[in-house]
Amino acid sequence: MGSLWGRLDDVQGDAGYGSPSEHPPRMGFFTDTSVCIGCKACEVACKEWNSVPEDGYLLTGMSYDNTQELGASTWRHVAFVEKPLDVPAVDLGMPAMGAPDTEGVTWLMSSDVCKHCTHAACLDVCPTGALFRTEFGTVVVQPDVCNGCGYCVPACPYGVIDLRKDDGRAFKCTLCYDRLKEGQTPACAQACPTESIQFGELTELRERAARRVEELHDRGVDVARLYGADPDDGVGGDGAFFLLLDEPEVYGLPPDPIVTTRDLGSMWRHVGAAAATLVGLGVASFLGRRR
Repeated sequence: MGSLWGRLDDVQGDAGYGSPSEHPPRMGFFTDTSVCIGCKACEVACKEWNSVPEDGYLLTGMSYDNTQELGASTWRHVAFVEKPLDVPAVDLGMPAMGAPDTEGVTWLMSSDVCKHCTHAACLDVCPTGALFRTEFGTVVVQPDVCNGCGYCVPACPYGVIDLRKDDGRAFKCTLCYDRLKEGQTPACAQACPTESIQFGELTELRERAARRVEELHDRGVDVARLYGADPDDGVGGDGAFFLLLDEPEVYGLPPDPIVTTRDLGSMWRHVGAAAATLVGLGVASFLGRRR
């Protein structure tokens, strides 16, 4: 129990929920950015359902992206990535008006969210147990238990979780845990008009995503690739993964995320060995003086 690194096929079992027959299947998100239209319905639905406060009405000047990044008051973030039209356009079958402007820009749109990692460093470093693994394999913050220490913030390899400035406690996406317990779809996926955000059993979503990538490759979209779907990656695979149309860095995602607590066990073993050595030296020194 409490694995920190490596492939882990039964996340809930590792968290103490028993065998796979004793708990629900792991649930998650598959976000297909190739059909995201940037409508931000997911951002609005998330805020409305979870009563997430506004995060400032600022015009950032960064394309149509005024939320900029995930945070304590932004649990869903729709990124508008502007790219010069210096490569031939690929027909994705999406609605369009007229020929593309070859001297302008094109957008890559993606709705980002907490990844609900298999190995969640935020959970591992939380000293109060405010962060916990649910029976659905998701990672949730209990605000009434959080003491605002902030250890979880630098622990997240994706920069997702944050402290709310006027509150001091940590907040992030819960994958609508309250709705999951009632057998309902999370608010963001329910509101998505193009089904860019798909919710379901993680195993089935990974299979569906692999088929979607093959479909896009067959249609000439060779840049399509999955991000966070590999259970053998540095975080053991994500509970919320993506189909991207460019390198992860273009979307502001780390190219090779690794759980920051990977070496925690080894570190404590080294600390223990060092402490034992010091005690041994102290005892030897004391006995030497007595002689």
